[in-house]
Amino acid sequence: MTIENKGVKLEVELGPLILPNPVMVASGTFGYGLEYSSLVDVSRLGGVVMKGLSLEPRPGNLPPRLVETFGGLINAIGLENIGVHAFVDQILPSIRKQNVPIIVNIFGNSVHEYVRLAEILSEAKGIAGLEINISCPNVKSGGMVFGTDPRSASEVVSSVRKNTSLPVITKLTPNVTDIGVIARAVVDAGTDIISAINTVSAMGVNIYDRKPMLGNIVGGLSGPAIKPIALRKVWEIVQTVSIPVIGIGGIVDHKDALEFLLIGAKAVQIGTANFINPKASLETIRGIESFLDSQDIYDINEFIGSLIVS
Repeated sequence: MTIENKGVKLEVELGPLILPNPVMVASGTFGYGLEYSSLVDVSRLGGVVMKGLSLEPRPGNLPPRLVETFGGLINAIGLENIGVHAFVDQILPSIRKQNVPIIVNIFGNSVHEYVRLAEILSEAKGIAGLEINISCPNVKSGGMVFGTDPRSASEVVSSVRKNTSLPVITKLTPNVTDIGVIARAVVDAGTDIISAINTVSAMGVNIYDRKPMLGNIVGGLSGPAIKPIALRKVWEIVQTVSIPVIGIGGIVDHKDALEFLLIGAKAVQIGTANFINPKASLETIRGIESFLDSQDIYDINEFIGSLIVS
């Protein structure tokens, strides 16, 4: 499939990060990019966010780890990954050849782990930016999730910012009372960009065997069911801070993506839809281009943030 060039400018600037178009694929839904390369022309994407990386390999949670639900998917993968060193040595050289902006998602259970990840990845070649997943427990604070506490979130972001020259994206959790408070904290700590939202806390149970449907009991809900929540959260963030925001949550086609762009997100990430339709991201790019052309809009930046509120 090709994306027709109708003269519509799709390039977007997210502070120090420039993307050829605003459609990225979300962490954990596109592997390390190579897994989809036989189905998708990865070079056409605005960016690929790598599956989350930790310092050491992680096996993830015990199965079952995925549960389908009405309008969505509950996952409790447990951040399974090959570890940062294997990624740099085995994956990065190949994904660099795809000629697409590479964003590496990182996570840790302590500030030190985030810092070491940032240091290691900053020395690697071909990485366009880091996305910090702060939806992880801080083992030194009794398991409190970094992203639910402004001070913890600020400490992670500030420490990463001091140890990398790469653009820093901070991915926020929706599982907080006021996402604007967290957004302000990470902006003050030096993040360049915010991405939102991560999955919504959820669970599933089986009434016949009276057991949880996930081995981990609870997980995170993604997919179309969370789009209205994601839109609200992104809107709140855009109204609170002045840095670029990447919208995530329930996007399956160009109309969904355009809704996030309309309320002020500078780019979007497609996640669960990749499991349903591996070409969803490319179809979304083409759909955005066709829509803008039909509206006589030839620069996507004229559409971004143009919601009329009266």
